Amino acid sequence: MNQEQQIMRWIDGHQEEIIDFLRQLIRIPSVNPWFFEEPGPSKEKDLQEFLAGKLSGLGARIEQWEPVADELKQYEGMAGYYPGRDFTGRPNLAATFEGEAAGKSLLLFGHIDVVMAGSKWTVDPFEGQIIDGNMYGRGTVDMKGGVAAMIMAVEAVLRSGFKPKGSVIVGTVVDEEAGGMGALDFIHHGYRADACILTEPTSLTIAPLCRGILWGKIKVQGRSGHIEMPQADWKDGGAVDAIKKARYLLDEIDRLNEDWAVRKTHPYLSIPCQVHVAQLKAGEYPTSFANEAEIVFNAQYLPSERDDKLVGGHVKKELIDFLMQAAQADPWLSEHPPEIEWLVDADCAETDADHPFVQTCVHSLQAIGESGKIEGLGFHTDMGWPVNVGIPTVNFGPGDPSLAHHSDEFTPVEEVIQAVKMIAKTIIDWCGVEEA
Repeated sequence: MNQEQQIMRWIDGHQEEIIDFLRQLIRIPSVNPWFFEEPGPSKEKDLQEFLAGKLSGLGARIEQWEPVADELKQYEGMAGYYPGRDFTGRPNLAATFEGEAAGKSLLLFGHIDVVMAGSKWTVDPFEGQIIDGNMYGRGTVDMKGGVAAMIMAVEAVLRSGFKPKGSVIVGTVVDEEAGGMGALDFIHHGYRADACILTEPTSLTIAPLCRGILWGKIKVQGRSGHIEMPQADWKDGGAVDAIKKARYLLDEIDRLNEDWAVRKTHPYLSIPCQVHVAQLKAGEYPTSFANEAEIVFNAQYLPSERDDKLVGGHVKKELIDFLMQAAQADPWLSEHPPEIEWLVDADCAETDADHPFVQTCVHSLQAIGESGKIEGLGFHTDMGWPVNVGIPTVNFGPGDPSLAHHSDEFTPVEEVIQAVKMIAKTIIDWCGVEEA
């Protein structure tokens, strides 16, 4: 029996242990405090402490630290930097399994924060219940299933009596769900490798691309007035319905999306970039025309559109110019132009699909009976900063990404096991293994 067969046999014989490890991660509700209505303690530290105990027990050298926003000022204007963000009790974690020069190094990377559970669950979101072969719980998809798989892949190699020839670093970070400052800080801390698997959910496909995401708020001005009374022309002081003006801009956004659907595409993405309206807020009283309206949107951009700071500055300018042009066609808006407040710029990145590491991952996936399909991710992941410093990176993990953030989020148990096998196979082929 060769090395690979022994490691795969260990995984097959310890499936319950692997799934129970994921269940333990789900049971620690590491909700990013950005989602709290009021400030409160985060459980991110509790989860990192749990992982540190697991990884140190496997022989890793452990480092934990809390990011400090003031120490990252040099990245102002770049991805993941948010001045003044507080990371008290929210540490990053790096666990290093030292290898020798004979093998290439590998970073296994993931975030441990999750969004809030929200409503309409039919099961406990922090229990890890298995129904019909699927594990339910907040984070099973995004992305504790992947974190569990990458750690258990390392354990499978070690418990089978081998050790990687090249160093393997397990990095788990905070804050991805609110912009990615944890990943920025991890790279700033100096961690590097010859390649990286970011274990975001991909339904077991290889994703060497993710899109950038812009969150913005368009503020549309109106002028309040009694909704049941005749109104003078706005130039004479009459009311202006901010909702009506917002509706006009929404129609213009629809037209913009028709253009983007043609221009902003990628061969590895199934859908084009669009400007999706996510929230609307307007009005104060049922008897008054809305004085102001707010349109909160989510716009995506491609790696080819990044600016000199490797974020979405070009697309921001495009959207501002579009909005001003639309405003010029409306007499009121031309004199009272809408404003955009930028909320989040979550970066994107791409690794060439022909890169040897990408192909290694494809072959690893094919070796365990999967198709080895390559496709991009329409959402942001933390792959930007590893790629920015020259680390070829792919996204790969269990779970359907369309189920992330859903009520009754779930991941097929079998996909978790397959992800463990693929990552273990990549450690064998990329890093090399030898008897411990």
